[in-house]
Amino acid sequence: MMTNPTGRLTQGQFSFLPDLTDAEITLQIEYGLRKGYAWSVEYTDDPHPRNTYWEMYGNPMFDLADAAGVMVELQACRKTFPNHYIRMMAFDSTRNVETIAMSFIVNRPASEPGFGVARQEINGRSMRYTIHSYATDKPEAERY
Repeated sequence: MMTNPTGRLTQGQFSFLPDLTDAEITLQIEYGLRKGYAWSVEYTDDPHPRNTYWEMYGNPMFDLADAAGVMVELQACRKTFPNHYIRMMAFDSTRNVETIAMSFIVNRPASEPGFGVARQEINGRSMRYTIHSYATDKPEAERY
């Protein structure tokens, strides 16, 4: 059985580690740029595990050679959405398809309400389980 001792949302790389500093984020971006990845900044206030399509902040950053450009975009997103989840996505287009090569969370709300499991009895004694995000109990503009 896998447990999450931090009680925090765990999606992408580095999820079980303490939050990355801006210097550590810059190092990861530089690593991706050396590999030829294009970076994107995304945000959401509904971090359900099946919600894979977060809102994109700006356009994907193709043809960048310096991590400073990506960090400027990240800082602008943090300023605009300080209480949202923000993640960095690196796309590898070497095979002529946009494949996610790296993904990690760089911003979290101060309080992470978590998820609940709802059980429903169906056909006979079978059970159906669904995950419910407590954040979605409130309207979009009031979640965090």
